[in-house]
Amino acid sequence: MLKYSLGIDIAFKKFDACLSAIKTDQQVIVKASRQFSNSEKGIKEFLVWIKKNHKQAEIPMVVCMEATGIYYEHCALRLFESGYDVSVILPNKAKKYLMSLGLKSKNDKIDAKGLARMGAEQKLGLWQPMGNYFYILRSMTRQLQSLQELKTVLSNQKHAAELAMYDLKFIKKQQKKLLSEYEKAIDALECEIEQHLKSNELVFKKVKNILAIKGVGILTAAVLLAETNGFELFTSATQLVSYAGLDAIENQSGSHVGKTRISKKGNSRIRRILFMPGFCVVKDKESVFAKLYERIVERTNLKMK
Repeated sequence: MLKYSLGIDIAFKKFDACLSAIKTDQQVIVKASRQFSNSEKGIKEFLVWIKKNHKQAEIPMVVCMEATGIYYEHCALRLFESGYDVSVILPNKAKKYLMSLGLKSKNDKIDAKGLARMGAEQKLGLWQPMGNYFYILRSMTRQLQSLQELKTVLSNQKHAAELAMYDLKFIKKQQKKLLSEYEKAIDALECEIEQHLKSNELVFKKVKNILAIKGVGILTAAVLLAETNGFELFTSATQLVSYAGLDAIENQSGSHVGKTRISKKGNSRIRRILFMPGFCVVKDKESVFAKLYERIVERTNLKMK
């Protein structure tokens, strides 16, 4: 055997696990498969099941699972704490891999088997849990984004009600009240985010340095820190650009030359929070950013680029 690979297809109430092994001739064979409840009791049974079936402890084993909302987090953390190498991949990446296998049927058991095969055949990046500080910060910044989006939806509805054919007094009154509540909740959460940043002196000292850039606010810094776990897993700017989906992709084949665009295959929250600061640093003529902007416009004649 070259290595063992454990594939996990996880959902809210349960998860399917498939333990496969890859032989020296590159053949992948299934050793065991079983379904567990996604609970503390189920995960304990799962860890016992792994030890029972991974008999050759000297042969390495990798764990491959999808990033299914937050349902995977508890299981991934327990596996990490137990000393296993865990890889968490994006659902679209797993979906395309499973499609490439030519599988006609789809269910949780088949998906778990496919993930086990993916882990066996590929060398995937390893997952690490977020620290408590950045995990709380991420939960708060994501909640803030949700509240802002709800406020926008309600504002649009209020605008439509004001222009309606008939006077919708009760609806407009209710919308006004809800908007007021959203605004209070947003203000309170923004204060809480700032206080949380200040609770770590080392982090906040660096944040204050970044805020010296005109056009960059504390929420921009908070989201960047929250979505990258304080940049802990990045060793270069290129990695961060790719993680945010801001990397350029070419569209060229033979004599056909299409447009080069950003991939958008990455963290959309980072792209969202950097959009307005990108405009502001140019408008406020922040030296490094403004010069970069001028060079790009001169070369491409495209201001939005």
